[in-house]
Amino acid sequence: MRGISMQSPSNAAAAAPRSLFLELLPMTLTVFVGFLTLGLALPVLPLHVQSALKMSPLVIGTVIASQFVAALATRAWAGGMVDTRGAKRAVVIGLGLAACAGLAYSASLGAPAGYGALAVLIGARLLLGCAESLVVTGALGWGVGLAGAQNAGKVMAWVGIAMYGAYAAGAPLGVFVYGRFGFGGIALASALIPLLALAIVARLPALAPSYTVRVPFYKVLRAVWLPGLGLALSSIGFCAITAFVALLFSSRGWGDAALAFTSFGVAFIGARLLFGHLPDTLGGARVALVCVLVEAAGQLLMWGAPSALLACAGAAITGFGYSLAFPGFGVEAVRRAPPHSRASAMGAYVAFLDLSLAVGGPLAGLVAMRWDIGSVYLAGALMVASSACVALRLLATRPS
Repeated sequence: MRGISMQSPSNAAAAAPRSLFLELLPMTLTVFVGFLTLGLALPVLPLHVQSALKMSPLVIGTVIASQFVAALATRAWAGGMVDTRGAKRAVVIGLGLAACAGLAYSASLGAPAGYGALAVLIGARLLLGCAESLVVTGALGWGVGLAGAQNAGKVMAWVGIAMYGAYAAGAPLGVFVYGRFGFGGIALASALIPLLALAIVARLPALAPSYTVRVPFYKVLRAVWLPGLGLALSSIGFCAITAFVALLFSSRGWGDAALAFTSFGVAFIGARLLFGHLPDTLGGARVALVCVLVEAAGQLLMWGAPSALLACAGAAITGFGYSLAFPGFGVEAVRRAPPHSRASAMGAYVAFLDLSLAVGGPLAGLVAMRWDIGSVYLAGALMVASSACVALRLLATRPS
């Protein structure tokens, strides 16, 4: 009682966000360290497949997309594991698989040249997709378990900051490692970094599973399909940057694309830090509606950019808009989900991101082959802008 009487209401209100931040910090740090494995490879993997394996843009898009195919295929399993076995178990298994993916990257260097090495490389990406599915679904379920469903937007914001912060930091680090040690250096770092994340998560207390009986995935999917569609369409801009910005810079003689990845990541994180509370307070659909139009403008700027600096500006605008589109549509998904299967609902929701990246990579490769690399960003702008229609539909069909 004494402690309560000494704390004013304003101080209590200020302490709550700090308390939530500190509670989520270890889990957020785990995601950041684990996702450095993905960030390292982003700017160099397309170049490695093009120069070392002599493959086409379609194959490059397929290699990038294979990770997200695996993530899509395992989202239901990951969500069920979090709901019934606990989030910590899912995250630990995911980080172990990420380390195995790094070893598979290394094995691809010793495989027969051409399609033999390509097959092993795709196998590594499939392992990484399973790892990403478990780590992200586990982290989201863990975060909502700690913070409560009323703070789902903040949880998604912090997990997103960790993910895309790892992309932003990992891209220049990957370019440096690749320049000094080649793809073998990328493989070794990708195997070791998840072990650091395991050391962090091993010290965290596990949360009890939220439910003991697994809800059929199709029921969860039915509840979140509309916001999931918005996420899928808005994620095309991120897909275009992930798979093809390195080739865009290479084709236009602008050097490496590390700055574009960093610009995307820094703008993404800045938007989350400044405005991450808006989906919870203003409504997810409202925020998503504005942000997808901003993201589409960034894609248009990348399409017409005459210089590397303007292309990086377009990447930053894309990242700023996409940053809040993700939790914006995500808040709508959580509100439509059964309370006892929110981790499965988040897994189902994020599966639409996997679907977008799995399908978008090869399709963008076909666009690049039919026209040019720059056309990928015009197509991205059109697809992202179409997600505004989904946001309008969500506004008109709010759950009671």
